[in-house]
Amino acid sequence: MWVRMRTLTLRPDQPFDLHQTLSCGQVFRWQKEDNGWWQGIVGAQVIRIHQDGNTLTFRGASPKVIRDYFALDMNLPEILASIDRDTAIHAAIESNRGLRIIQQPPWECTLSYLIATFSNIPTIQRRIEALSREFGKKISEEEKYYGFPDPKAFRSRCLDSLENCRLGYRRSYLEDTACRLASDTGWEDRIRALSYEESRKELMTLRGIGPKAADCILLFAFQRYEAFPVDVWIHRIMEERYPDLRGKGNEAIRRFGQEYFGKYAGYAQEYLFAARQVPMSQASW
Repeated sequence: MWVRMRTLTLRPDQPFDLHQTLSCGQVFRWQKEDNGWWQGIVGAQVIRIHQDGNTLTFRGASPKVIRDYFALDMNLPEILASIDRDTAIHAAIESNRGLRIIQQPPWECTLSYLIATFSNIPTIQRRIEALSREFGKKISEEEKYYGFPDPKAFRSRCLDSLENCRLGYRRSYLEDTACRLASDTGWEDRIRALSYEESRKELMTLRGIGPKAADCILLFAFQRYEAFPVDVWIHRIMEERYPDLRGKGNEAIRRFGQEYFGKYAGYAQEYLFAARQVPMSQASW
């Protein structure tokens, strides 16, 4: 069915770069087409979007959804000014200016990072697409579009289908976590109401969610911008850029990042990660 295109004009004083934002590894259900358009599935919406200067052209979602999802109402220059503390982060900002942290649906983000451990981006994408085909609802007349599966889907359907999703040891994590959250309808509100440290601890009670995944979920799904996820890449980047951190563990680096960059430490983490000299296809979580 034909759906009309909509446009949204961006404020010239509020930079946004669609490509930087969608290609930096935050989300896993977006693909860039040869013609410069991006297509992705968010929840049960198939969205196509393109940027031409200060104009976004899109279909499949309302302007409000686009504004909220891409955090277009946040004052990005103010955020970047607050973290621009040295030459290392300054260079990362200059090379990726316009990158914004997406506001993801909490369950979708949680499941995505639950199955992302020790995997590269293409592998994570394949797993999510397989889970959506097996357990999600069809959202388009075209066979290939499936919504993200609800946690109840993993409790109510035959889990033998998980064999087709190639999750390995992560399968038991998914089964346990999905079952728990399917019965806990208030978990999102509870996480939002807790302090950063308390919400981090709460997320880590979910089987398969470690410190790095918990921080990713808080940053990308709950807008806890003080979160500073540390993986092998950020560990390496921080040691290279800040020599006093050499030989330090992930926890020490996380705390340094939060104290040094402040309440938008997560933005600093994302810009430093985006500026690394490694193709996204090779980056792993």
